[in-house]
Amino acid sequence: MEPPAVFPYDTGTAPRAARTPGLPGLRGAVRARWAGARRGGRYLLGTLVDAALTLLAAPALCVPPLAQRWAERHRRRAGALLGQPVEPHPRAARRNLGWLVTQVGTGLPAGGLALLLLGCLLLTPVITALWWAFPAAPWLPVMSVRLTGWGTALAHGLVNLAVLAALAALVLPPLARAHARCCLAVLAPSPAEHLVERVTELTRTRTDVLQAHSAELRRIERDLHDGTQARLVAIAMRLAVAGESFADDPARAAVLVRQAHAETEDAMSELRSVIRTIYPPVLADQGLPGALGTLTTRAGVPTRMEVGPLGEVPAAVEAVAYFAVTEALANVARHSRATRASVRVTRDGALLRAEIADDGAGGADAARGTGLDGMRRRAAALDGSLGISSPPGGPTVVTVELPCA
Repeated sequence: MEPPAVFPYDTGTAPRAARTPGLPGLRGAVRARWAGARRGGRYLLGTLVDAALTLLAAPALCVPPLAQRWAERHRRRAGALLGQPVEPHPRAARRNLGWLVTQVGTGLPAGGLALLLLGCLLLTPVITALWWAFPAAPWLPVMSVRLTGWGTALAHGLVNLAVLAALAALVLPPLARAHARCCLAVLAPSPAEHLVERVTELTRTRTDVLQAHSAELRRIERDLHDGTQARLVAIAMRLAVAGESFADDPARAAVLVRQAHAETEDAMSELRSVIRTIYPPVLADQGLPGALGTLTTRAGVPTRMEVGPLGEVPAAVEAVAYFAVTEALANVARHSRATRASVRVTRDGALLRAEIADDGAGGADAARGTGLDGMRRRAAALDGSLGISSPPGGPTVVTVELPCA
């Protein structure tokens, strides 16, 4: 069997040669470590400023609306550092006030340590250059000796710089992550708030389902009324005329019967189209893997499909997954300017996951189109979710997750 093509968005195992350690890999590791230190340092310095403002403006920040906004600001900062999405939470005055105390108690020492470390790191080159002004003073913070010349000053300055940089790279990232996790933990909703959010979400999804169901019924009624019903009326009229004219003009009656027969074929085709939008017969005949295989062969771009062991999947879940893949591939063909696409469907316990990816131009946004929003509504109706990763320039990855226990 020919191995599947690897798309730009595939995450495969790197070849052995690429994993061999060497100077380029070491440089990349050093750059990554230092980038983490910079991010951690910026976060901790911002935390120090916020903690100082919290301490100075505590009476004003105790006002519930201000406390809520202040707490949400820190949740967003912490989520951005940890790479976790943070959704707005309902107001909880006690939790927000608790965070004010925690912010001062943890932000001042953590931010102060970062300020001390980064300050020493930035001042070391300045102190080294000014050794001649204070040759006997222990200005260098890590290793202090009597400086007698430029050679001694530069050597000890480099030692101090290297030690401080290593300390910053080792200490700042985990310290910043620890503070961010503390922030999210303190501001995490209580079980009662989780229950309220869950009830609110179920209420919203139920409303969406009812609206979508009503819209679907109206669409089916309109298709049957404007299409199939109109053709059936025309067939009935032709057959009635044929019956009246059969005795006097058999040739004309035969023409009318043939026209009625052709109309019947068209009406059957339209009726099958309507039925396919309700529940595709291919799902009942071939199951989800076979239906998706048929779908990908008709996609507008070359599409690779991968379906893992799915087990028994409820019919409603199969239908939502099928329609989601259908809509996503239609979007790929119409809007993405992609040259390749892939469909990957897997099951992890009680969760069915469908991932549709393409190498197109990106920029997909559920807020700007009805197709992706319809996919989200269908998934939400089964307590599922829709995820979209589509940066400008691509690639685009649409992920639909559906519970199928």
